[in-house]
Amino acid sequence: INLVVLLLQFYQLLEASRVANNTLMYRQVTVFAPTNKAFQNYFGNTDDLVLYHMSNLALTTDEFSTSILSELTGSPPLWVTRKTGSYRPEIYINNAKVLIERSNYQSSIPGNSGGSEEKQVLHIINEVLEPVRSNPTAQPIYNPDALQFLNQSENLNLGQHRIRYFRQRVHLMHKEEVFKAAGQYTFFIPVDEGFKPATRSGKIDQKVIDGHVISGHALFTAPTPNDKDYKTLAFTDNIKVTVSFLTENDGKDTRTYIKSNTLVGDNTHATGVVLAEIVKANIPVKNGVVHLIQRPLMVVDTTVTQFLQDKEDGPVYKFYEAIMDVGTDFLNDITRQRQVTLFAPSNAAWEDSSLQHIRQDKKRMLEILKLHYVREQLPLEKILKNNKNLQVATAAERKSLYFNVVQGPSGNETITVEGGGVNATVITPNIAATNGIIHIIDRVLGVPYTTIQEKLRTDPMLNSTYFLGQRRGFNNQLNDTRKRFTYFVPRDFAWKAAEIKFPSTYKKLFMPEYSYHAEQILQRHLVVADQAYTMAKLKDMYFNDTVILPTMRDTLKLHVKEV
Repeated sequence: INLVVLLLQFYQLLEASRVANNTLMYRQVTVFAPTNKAFQNYFGNTDDLVLYHMSNLALTTDEFSTSILSELTGSPPLWVTRKTGSYRPEIYINNAKVLIERSNYQSSIPGNSGGSEEKQVLHIINEVLEPVRSNPTAQPIYNPDALQFLNQSENLNLGQHRIRYFRQRVHLMHKEEVFKAAGQYTFFIPVDEGFKPATRSGKIDQKVIDGHVISGHALFTAPTPNDKDYKTLAFTDNIKVTVSFLTENDGKDTRTYIKSNTLVGDNTHATGVVLAEIVKANIPVKNGVVHLIQRPLMVVDTTVTQFLQDKEDGPVYKFYEAIMDVGTDFLNDITRQRQVTLFAPSNAAWEDSSLQHIRQDKKRMLEILKLHYVREQLPLEKILKNNKNLQVATAAERKSLYFNVVQGPSGNETITVEGGGVNATVITPNIAATNGIIHIIDRVLGVPYTTIQEKLRTDPMLNSTYFLGQRRGFNNQLNDTRKRFTYFVPRDFAWKAAEIKFPSTYKKLFMPEYSYHAEQILQRHLVVADQAYTMAKLKDMYFNDTVILPTMRDTLKLHVKEV
């Protein structure tokens, strides 16, 4: 594609700028040119915008440092981020990705007074770079640092957002130095709307302000990975607070949240996660980047119920909608409790088509919701400590949750929770409330969404049984949705117990030459019939005698005892 066609809108801005044209005619330059598609997603002011996409040094991507001074008045910096991509390293200028395969175009112009040639370099980017803009009626503000941004915010184009309350606390706590320090920082500034209730403002002390600042990184949303923890200035001997990003797509909209995690707190700073949506992201300043967030970080002053009700388009608003659909009793019970844990499905989890008809059945839906509700406080630390033996009763009668912790290749830990036969992954743990904890999960518990084969493949507690079933193709039949299976599946914990008790037998069963014998054992665990036997069904079949079920090999004799 001809570059002029690909970059037509930027080229038109370039032609209309006398300063830009003079620069191109007489000086070395680096140009960051957004594509036409990038301009289709840009709705801001284009006055002098082209100068923010130019630097008076000609630099290829290999020559980029951490920042590049732009040609806009005041020379505001462009921040450079390098990250590891799937196929090649990725480079971002502020929040815009450099399209490497369409960059590093070089040319030269004659030097002044017959001197050496001046090099010029073109890079194509996927997003328009937007500088800090003053309001049309205000005195222009050029290249502000974060403190100037705070102090002059009424004169800046921030849409409907105001940040007066946080600014007042910064001055009252004498933390101005943090916001005017030279270097590379990320600042999270809560908007005025997030200072409800009125008592919240008084909780913004020096440590909380420090918990809104990351030193050494200018973190823009596009290049910053999800769930990577960054130490804040509130990471000292006495208090330890990290911050991470979370981007979620609920099928319609994409939202980015900031999570503060107080790992070590004190009497006035509770441990746990506080979640705040970024309401205006990626505002570049002289000493880093500012993100305006929906509420202050670190401050735990809402109940579990208030967290659910807090924002009509919040991270679990579809869970709240499902709760309200079944009536108020469920929510009232949560509100009355002093110790609550909710496993709240994310908004994306409710997009599962199998949920549509279930939601019409309010009685069944209430039982499903109760699976997500534990009447005790269950922090992440307790789950990690007791995961092999942890079984927790839910508000659903005689139904419990079971947990597993999986170690990733890089040492990270993934927590899964099973309820009603469905496995979910905890994606945002330990959201703190005054009367409990919320863990956001990626599935609705109790609503089947996979075949038995897929369940075996994805459940980290069933790896050994799945492995044995793969040897002779035993697992393949379990994908047949025309049949009804009841599979009594040994967990990995059971196989470990067998290894201790029968070490030589266990060893042979997992050897390829004994796969026939392993398959016979699995056949004795599998019932294929015209119906699936739930525990409730088996209980109804049991009358002071043994329940006998025909398996693929022999029969299975069951004794049912209700505990």
